Amino acid sequence: DENYILVDICANLVNKKFSRDLESVIQRATDAGVKKMVVLGTSAHTTKEALRLTRMHPGTVYCTAGIHPHDAKSWDDDTLEVLRSVASSPECVGIGECGLDFSKNFSSPECQVEVLEKQIALACELQKPLVLRERAAFDAMEEVLSRHAGRLPAHVVLHCFAGSAAQAAAYVARGCYLGVGGHLWKEPEVLRGLPADRLLLESDSPFLWPNARALPAALRAALQPRALRLLERYCSFQRNEPCCLPAVLQLTAAVLQLGAQDLALRSTYTALSIFGLD
Repeated sequence: DENYILVDICANLVNKKFSRDLESVIQRATDAGVKKMVVLGTSAHTTKEALRLTRMHPGTVYCTAGIHPHDAKSWDDDTLEVLRSVASSPECVGIGECGLDFSKNFSSPECQVEVLEKQIALACELQKPLVLRERAAFDAMEEVLSRHAGRLPAHVVLHCFAGSAAQAAAYVARGCYLGVGGHLWKEPEVLRGLPADRLLLESDSPFLWPNARALPAALRAALQPRALRLLERYCSFQRNEPCCLPAVLQLTAAVLQLGAQDLALRSTYTALSIFGLD
């Protein structure tokens, strides 16, 4: 049975790769069972664009308000008010994507920490979930989270988790939730260490395409016909789509040795609860 009800906690639908056929992309996703999608804000501009999308697709598309660590250096006197204004809308369900990305350092580490702390303060003020990105910055992120311990919002999500099993365990011990995309099947020991009720599914489209051809035979066998067809027909290295989420679900369930429907129910319940989606 491939009739799932899924929530994609990160679909970058304001990306220009979707500008020509966004309606079809959203329709394909909802037909595939992806009934709700969260578009993460990454700059003042994309945050406002994400809010605009929620108005065009009420009840299906939601957004967050945030400044990506790559864009931390763009923070100016108006940024906080832009984020606060968007975040005051009911369609905006979190603060982020914010965090630390030391893998590229498009903004300096000091600037990234400063801008992250401003967004943590906003999430606490508005009592909205915090959506974090962390790349090659685990120790620094632990330091920031420790500094704010007791003052963090009720729900903290590590979107598109890409760290080690030990790092995953440390985040879970803090009460964080981890976003799982089409790449984590390559790290089965990381996935297997995660409690199923701490997992959220995400396409991270148009990025993180789950390449079915690269899968080991045992995992490829876990893909059901419909999910595989959607993956092969509509998703590629050039552009992943939210309709890949049933495939991400089936791969993740196979690694965890859970039924796909069981994991779908758990991850959807978690996403609806955390983000307060109606």
